[in-house]
Amino acid sequence: MTHLFPASEERSRVPVAFLIGIAIVFVVVVVAVFLSRYSAPAGPVALQPLPMGPAEQSYVAQIHFLDPKMSRAANFLNQEVTFVFGTVENAGNRNVKQIEITLEFHDPFGQVVQREKERLFPPNADPLPPGQQRDFQLGYEHISAQWNNGYPSVRITGLAFK
Repeated sequence: MTHLFPASEERSRVPVAFLIGIAIVFVVVVVAVFLSRYSAPAGPVALQPLPMGPAEQSYVAQIHFLDPKMSRAANFLNQEVTFVFGTVENAGNRNVKQIEITLEFHDPFGQVVQREKERLFPPNADPLPPGQQRDFQLGYEHISAQWNNGYPSVRITGLAFK
């Protein structure tokens, strides 16, 4: 039986292949470390509160919430989700880019048992023009067991104009 390569040549290839494998593993580790240190965090980004200065406070009277409703449904994990929805109207004369609200869920004695801060529009949504309305829907998987199942109080805590 004849060998195509001498035995010494086969032995010399093993260390070369081994060294190439080590180099590849080293490159993968360096890239993984670099990406983990210098990439953006995977968690949700904390949004800065919207302004609520004198101009925004005076404009709050021009924002109206119409047709408030609630519903409950089970999600695909068979967990109950509570939806708060309605329509917001801009009765003023300015384009509203974003509305930040605080919802307060109460117990049977009227005490606040849960407080949630939400933005009504997606970040890329068009502004809400004067005289226009837009529907909104907010979903909650976890609401305090002490909640009285009533519609939460809604307070505007921030506005952004376009």
